[in-house]
Amino acid sequence: MITQQTIEKVFESARVEEVIGEFVQLKKSGSSFKGLSPFTDERTPSFMVSPVKQIWKDFSTGKGGNAVSFLMEHEHYTYPEAIRWLAKKYNIEIEETEQSDEQKQQMNERESMFLVSKFAKDYFHDVLMNSQKGRAIGLSYFKERGFREDIIEKFDLGYCKDEWDNFTNAALSKGYDLKYLKSTGLTIVKEGGAQDRKFDRFKGRVMFPIHSMSGRILGFGGRILTNDKKAAKYLNSPESEIYHKSKILYGIYHAKKEIAKQDNCFLVEGYTDVISFYQSGVENVVASSGTALTPDQIRLINRLTKNITVLFDGDAAGIRASIRGIDLILEQGMNVKVVSFPEGEDPDSFAKAHSSKELKDYLENTAQDFIEFKVSLLMKEAANDPVKKAGLIRDIVTSISKIPDGIQREVYVQECANIMDISERVLFSELAQLLSRSAGNSGSQSQSSYSEPQRMQEREQPRMGVVKGKGAKANQKIDQLNILEKEVIRILLLYGNEVIDFVNWVDGVDEKGRPILEKEEYQNSVCNELYLNLQEDEIEFTNEVFRLTYYELIHQLNQDEKISIDQLIMHEDTNISNLVTNVLMDEEKYSLSDWERKEVFVTDTVKVLPKLVSDAVLNLRRVLIEEKIKEILEQVQTENTMPDLEEISNYTDLKKRLFEKLNRVV
Repeated sequence: MITQQTIEKVFESARVEEVIGEFVQLKKSGSSFKGLSPFTDERTPSFMVSPVKQIWKDFSTGKGGNAVSFLMEHEHYTYPEAIRWLAKKYNIEIEETEQSDEQKQQMNERESMFLVSKFAKDYFHDVLMNSQKGRAIGLSYFKERGFREDIIEKFDLGYCKDEWDNFTNAALSKGYDLKYLKSTGLTIVKEGGAQDRKFDRFKGRVMFPIHSMSGRILGFGGRILTNDKKAAKYLNSPESEIYHKSKILYGIYHAKKEIAKQDNCFLVEGYTDVISFYQSGVENVVASSGTALTPDQIRLINRLTKNITVLFDGDAAGIRASIRGIDLILEQGMNVKVVSFPEGEDPDSFAKAHSSKELKDYLENTAQDFIEFKVSLLMKEAANDPVKKAGLIRDIVTSISKIPDGIQREVYVQECANIMDISERVLFSELAQLLSRSAGNSGSQSQSSYSEPQRMQEREQPRMGVVKGKGAKANQKIDQLNILEKEVIRILLLYGNEVIDFVNWVDGVDEKGRPILEKEEYQNSVCNELYLNLQEDEIEFTNEVFRLTYYELIHQLNQDEKISIDQLIMHEDTNISNLVTNVLMDEEKYSLSDWERKEVFVTDTVKVLPKLVSDAVLNLRRVLIEEKIKEILEQVQTENTMPDLEEISNYTDLKKRLFEKLNRVV
């Protein structure tokens, strides 16, 4: 585990404008920088970077954070990967907490395997591009497949010479240990005789390096170029400490940015499908590398998008075999569309035979919802056979039952009923049985396993008044509190350490004994003023993130008597750091409009800060009092009892005095 001291050094050294500048073209804008969002296609800059605050904000998507969060968002690194990337950039030595000898050995072995794999990638690519045999055999093959040299470079394609131990000897001569050549599967060692015999696993094959999400080499796929029927056409690295075929997708490293940007992932079967699509301008594409799709692979895509478009060859048998993976995708709560190519075509051949525009248009125009696709595919087999049709219906309802979201399931059942001309009631009944069985027939019946009559009865009943009556008011109450709580956090973050003159209006009486408000002046810091007022009223934040952020702020106040924004920006809880970043960068967005050049001037907030603080507290009290009065009246109505008129009168009187302090008329 990386030590806290190393993490702090990274944050101290990293300059957010330098880090983001490697990925986004930034232009100076006052004390900040602005540029086009790297997460959306836009023409007007909405992406802001603040060197002073060391944070960034993308106003087109609402994303924001520090240098680490940018790498996590843009490059899809994990937190440790982002820290390591920054440490490497700023030449910071990474210190890690003490590990056991066993842990150290395991880490060293993994790292050694990664080093061997990187050497192999570089060696195979060099052989392909710079050796006579490599260019004559390997490079000519790739060019015959229509791959440009820039794409060959991009995917680090290579060639392993058709010699028994050419690669192995090259690796050993460079000092790489045979142990790791063997454990990565690059070298096959046969024991026996005077000495062990060593062979290159991939001899005579063109090489497809398989990258991790962060770009490290995990393993290889190799395609044979001869017509040897005894040898497998494609050969993959064996399972190892660093390579698990079921947990990686080919092309994910090159596709991740475009998948997140397009909010969709095209899923194909083979290496060349991915490369041909990428060369045609469709970069959000990955491959399952010829294996059956696994939950781990789907979760990898789920980190980037909720939408998958599965691409099938025109071969009907292949489609039926591959379609089983759709149920796994549905189980992960993802949205699935399907594209099938004309008979005899696959993604690779279709991309080569058509222009980039034709390919993109075909993908867009032929994408089908999975229900529609599955019905059209299987109905041909069922034809007029009632038994086969019943089996088809069960097959489709089984797919629907995999969807976690109840509303989506209901929509799909209705769609299926329309397409197949069958009663919704029958489909819902079948769905209920499937859900009940999948729940293990436990005694408790979930809402999702209701029968259709129960659902119909439910639809006739008002559902908790979400649209009408009390529910709408409840939503309004939550929104109002949310706005006021966020305003308190905003003031604390932006002006918490400011010491200013406050004016308080206290209850008093005039010479005739009538109640009046008397002016009281004093000096205090903004954070102390807010803390004392909220503590006096024992106010608790209803929004969880606001509450946690407030506790962090008050903890700082009690420890150091001031607020440190930097600690919150670097906070390990990303919800807190994101909230802080959003609040801080909201102040920067006005520079995007360049109001001063347009002679539109904004009032200096510091000048009205006393009133801002006072109004924030008074408005929060006012809303909470209003809610208390409503609560009392609702309780009276529910329990059918007489209201406590004195209590209501006291709260109403307090509410009126708050309005007076806010200079408002009741």
